[in-house]
Amino acid sequence: MIQPKKIIGFFAILFMLNSAQAQEGEWIEVRDFETWSSVGARMKLNKDWEFTLSEQLRLKNNSKTVDSYFTELEAQYSGFKGFEIGAGLRYIKENDNKGKIQGYETHFRYNLDLGYKHKLGDFRMGYRVRFQNKDELQVSQKQGDTAINKLRLKIGTEYNIKNWKLDPKVSLEMFNTLGKGFDKFRITAGTSYDFKKFGKVNLFYRMERELMPKYIEYPKTTNIIGLSYVYTFKIKTK
Repeated sequence: MIQPKKIIGFFAILFMLNSAQAQEGEWIEVRDFETWSSVGARMKLNKDWEFTLSEQLRLKNNSKTVDSYFTELEAQYSGFKGFEIGAGLRYIKENDNKGKIQGYETHFRYNLDLGYKHKLGDFRMGYRVRFQNKDELQVSQKQGDTAINKLRLKIGTEYNIKNWKLDPKVSLEMFNTLGKGFDKFRITAGTSYDFKKFGKVNLFYRMERELMPKYIEYPKTTNIIGLSYVYTFKIKTK
């Protein structure tokens, strides 16, 4: 069985190594507050297969400006003992409000996931490795477009409190831009409430922090409040 202490130690070492690469001299940190919201529908074909379609909106600049909005389609298969595989497609309209050329850019992103879950006493542990590819549409390589590939490593846990429906969840995720190294981490704390016949509401607080490899001059720290709603349709089979 995967040892949670070893995984946490691995993330801690990665964070310290990246922090140690910070350049000497003047150091400027950029901060922002964002809000993320989404509405989705999930279809469970059976105990193993589920599909989710969602619309999402993200605001930046202290939640005064649209950062992006997108449509996302996800599929997940959990027919293996403890393991899950998944994939996602995302069609994105991204607001570029900096530089000489501004306006909404169109991006397409896909991801492939491998996850593992198990119980540890009253804790439900989860681990995920995600490969992600993002590319701007309608822009050629000659015009400077280059697809961005990332590897994301995530560990999370949910604590089961008896006779309490708002079980707390915590997760840590590291982002590696392939060819450049680890450049960001994300810490999330949240909870959810299942209204059963009326859907599920998720609420979270997230802190996202850029690390300081050579190509990031001013690291950014973003505080995020997120709210999502998803309704689940179950397909009855004979």
